[in-house]
Amino acid sequence: MSTGSDNRKTVVRLGAIAVGMFGFGFALVPLYDVLCDAMGISRDNINRAADYRAEASVVDTSRTVRVQFVANNDGTMPWEFHPHEFEMKVNPGAANSTTFYARNPAPRAMVAQAIPSISPPEAAQYFHKTECFCFNQQALASGEALDMPLQFIVDQALPAKIRTITLSYTLFDVTGKVVDNRVSAAN
Repeated sequence: MSTGSDNRKTVVRLGAIAVGMFGFGFALVPLYDVLCDAMGISRDNINRAADYRAEASVVDTSRTVRVQFVANNDGTMPWEFHPHEFEMKVNPGAANSTTFYARNPAPRAMVAQAIPSISPPEAAQYFHKTECFCFNQQALASGEALDMPLQFIVDQALPAKIRTITLSYTLFDVTGKVVDNRVSAAN
């Protein structure tokens, strides 16, 4: 028996696996970027409200941009969820407001989180949410309804070739993932 030789082979194999796992960890970020590019998903779709600096803005009344609103529920989310307006025509630089409706028909209190997505992806850097229900989790008691505000500005620097922006929200049930006194109080 050559247990010393077997032990060395095992140590070498485990070392190679550890080095491979370490390298794979570093490769995840570029792999993620390649996957997102291949699927047409942009990192700019992530809420970047913190990156926006308020500046004196001039409303471009010579130009109109269509902003479409889409509301979706994750497969397990029973809430009624929709925009009050499905489309708005806005001028770049102007402050705009609208609301989304949510109602919890479930027999228990729930907490939801809305995740935004903007299309086309290159428009995301020019769409600035100044107030959005997606910034916070929404808790509703059974049967409770809520109009949730959205305020936004389409930047004047939006390329002229972009005439329509679609803002889509997907609502997720996060009740089991948060400890929220409002949910406890509502039950």
